[in-house]
Amino acid sequence: MKLSERITHLTGDSDGWDVFYRARRMLSEGHAVTELTIGEHDVRTDPSILHAMALSAREGHTGYAMVPGTDLLRDTVAARVQTRTGVPTTRNNVMITPGGQSALFAAHMAVCDPGDVGLFLDPYYATYPGTIRGAGAVARAVPTAAEDAFQPNADWIDAAANDAVSLLINTPNNPTGVVYSRQSLEAIAEVCQRRDLWLISDEVYDTQVWEGEHLSPRVLQGMADRTLVVGSMSKSHAMTGSRCGWIVGPEEVIDHLINLATHTTYGVPGFIQDASSFALTAGPELEEKIAAPFRLRRSLAMDILQAQSTVGLVPAQGAMYLMLDVRKTGLSGEDFANALLDTHTIAVMPGESFGSAAAGHIRVAMTVEDERFASALTTLCSFAEQLAQRHAAE
Repeated sequence: MKLSERITHLTGDSDGWDVFYRARRMLSEGHAVTELTIGEHDVRTDPSILHAMALSAREGHTGYAMVPGTDLLRDTVAARVQTRTGVPTTRNNVMITPGGQSALFAAHMAVCDPGDVGLFLDPYYATYPGTIRGAGAVARAVPTAAEDAFQPNADWIDAAANDAVSLLINTPNNPTGVVYSRQSLEAIAEVCQRRDLWLISDEVYDTQVWEGEHLSPRVLQGMADRTLVVGSMSKSHAMTGSRCGWIVGPEEVIDHLINLATHTTYGVPGFIQDASSFALTAGPELEEKIAAPFRLRRSLAMDILQAQSTVGLVPAQGAMYLMLDVRKTGLSGEDFANALLDTHTIAVMPGESFGSAAAGHIRVAMTVEDERFASALTTLCSFAEQLAQRHAAE
């Protein structure tokens, strides 16, 4: 019996997450590991959201919900998007999905035929290439450069776009923490229009912006009809396990995506949608409350990193991560991460886990309480300095 190549070739022989898996094994064996690996809030879903979820369930919203999403949540998302961007948006432009990951897959299913090329930027969120392959397309990475603070290079995108049909971007960015500039996004929009590319814009971190401002490319001239925006409750409202996200795009695309959902996910539980509607209309104070720990930890990190000269910081403009340059140690990101775990039981993600462009870097998730986070980052910097001194002496 043979399995499909689509399922057996989603990822390569290694997904680059060996350090994470090793840290989890150490934890299961009783070792005290400080995990700065994945983007999971250390403060869970707010009690007010859980109350709304429980109330909806008790009132009976536990059966099949409408496949496109409830009218209430679709209207709520549409109003939120229109208010934030100024682009006219109605429920007909919105489909609710089981989380942002489902939305990413559905978006590529909508625009890629088998064998088409889907572009994505390197460094990238871990699932991107597998998502594109899962849709039957060919995943092609377009590098960004550490020297350019990992801002997209439109010329490099253009050079890779000869036979491509789509481009996937993510701002604020995971893993780098960079917020794409208006200049970068306008250049991307020009390439997409000239090359007739669909733009899939992953904006799940849009409430976590520490410097500058988030710009959705859907607002740029000529882009509303060729952009699919992916959003989620996971990061903005610490609802990672609730699995509620959405796609915003042209009505025709949404109509076809609803048909796809009918034959795949069959919608999102109604009580989760009701809790999401409550959360999205609870006001900016709730969103700021959820973002505040990461804003504070970024400030703590800036103070620690500015007091040393070995570890470099990629501009930490958004999201819950720091991308740190450890090349002065003479080690790859993967070797540094393994050594840090072995020596100090601190787990971070190698930059190489997210593609080749971030080689020699590590990603640090700001997802443990403040004092423990500051202590771990201070230890990391001291360890890097020791390694750098040893490397310089060799």
